[in-house]
Amino acid sequence: MPQFLKKLKHIFSRKAAPPQKPADTVRWHNWSGRLNCEAKVIEPKTVEELAAALKAATGPVRPVGSGHSFSALVPTDGTIISLAAFTGILDHNPQTLEATIGAGTVLHDIGEPLHNLGQAFKNMGDIDKQTLAGAISTSTHGTGANLSSYSACITGLELVTATGDVLWCDKDHNPDVFRAAQVSLGALGVVTKVRMQNTEPYVLERKGWVQPLEDTLNNLDRLAAENRNVEFFYIPYSDMSAVITMNIADNHAKTERLPTHTNPLKSLSLAKRLLGWSKALHRKVLNHELRKIKPEHEVDQSYKLYPSDREGMRFNEMEYHLPREAGPAAMREIRDAIVNQKLDVFFPIEFRLVDADDAWLSPFYGRKSCSIAVHQVNTKDAKPYFDVIEPILRKHGGRPHWGKQHTLSAADFEKLYPHWNDFLKVRERLDPTGKFLNEHLSQVLGVKAGQPAPQAASAPAPTAAAVMP
Repeated sequence: MPQFLKKLKHIFSRKAAPPQKPADTVRWHNWSGRLNCEAKVIEPKTVEELAAALKAATGPVRPVGSGHSFSALVPTDGTIISLAAFTGILDHNPQTLEATIGAGTVLHDIGEPLHNLGQAFKNMGDIDKQTLAGAISTSTHGTGANLSSYSACITGLELVTATGDVLWCDKDHNPDVFRAAQVSLGALGVVTKVRMQNTEPYVLERKGWVQPLEDTLNNLDRLAAENRNVEFFYIPYSDMSAVITMNIADNHAKTERLPTHTNPLKSLSLAKRLLGWSKALHRKVLNHELRKIKPEHEVDQSYKLYPSDREGMRFNEMEYHLPREAGPAAMREIRDAIVNQKLDVFFPIEFRLVDADDAWLSPFYGRKSCSIAVHQVNTKDAKPYFDVIEPILRKHGGRPHWGKQHTLSAADFEKLYPHWNDFLKVRERLDPTGKFLNEHLSQVLGVKAGQPAPQAASAPAPTAAAVMP
């Protein structure tokens, strides 16, 4: 399994579904193919066109990005709004290192032009095929003990509401809407542009190696303290983990990149099929092969090194964000559950760290977190696997990733989020008829179209502002 560590990053790379051309009705599907719907697609070219379309629509209306969510945030039999025309870097401030970016811009298309302006995202995930609006609406994140999600880096955004009002939101203008819209699930309106707090461009040095899972878990605090970015992958049915760290290097450091090779998932899948009948033999063979993997090293600009650059097997995913201190115990329980219940899985389990933030519906609200993600190939039913793992993650205080599969409903979320009802009040004020609610969001928020939000209270109306301050 040559270049195994590099490939562990590549397996999570995935291309967006081919863009649909506007038509009266088109069939939409997400990247994994599990979610689909037939809906009218509208692709407005300007904010004015978008506002008019939203005002005229009867609902349900759902904004769409690149189709990378595994939860049913998009499917509707009503109208899908495409932001394909709302792209590019619209403005930047070299003094504050902020940039205003079209919400429909794919993350992959931001790195180089932002670099040319003397800026870079503070952190990125290992996938860059999402749109910026999709990433912030679900609190998408990378890894790093002191690094937060994309949503926490927002300093302002423009939102078009169900009634066609155009709001500029930041800490001084419509501050309650701003806190709600940092992670909105697309339930408040359509975000058209986002102002991000960035940093100066930087070079990263990436190292990867294989070591026993217990060594990784026992030394997790040290790894987190000594490295800017750290994550690891546990290989099911083995005793081993693949650790990846990244740290800022000298800006003049020579670029080093590894060649691309065959996806190692094929080797893991084959081992599972051939050796799954014997847990002991399966573990012995995996451990033997994994121990032979040599350490890896890469250096490049941050926006080039963060993301994976190859498509692997398509899959469905569930991810939960736990209090950081609960991570090792949860990982050990997951490892044991897979073996003891002979679960049919070969995908590595991903473990990342994320800093706390204050966005109302951020899974990282008020606490430093660890993220544990499990995957199942899309040709298999993920439910048997996820049904075993989800109770473990919930038991340890986990909050699900908004863009990944989960089984929680409004009653669960109210207990997990201190500002849950504050968010519902803002949503009810901006969209009293529930124009942006599809079936999934109605279950998640506990509100049906045309129904007032629970405990909703009157509040000052938001201030419309079509021009950014």
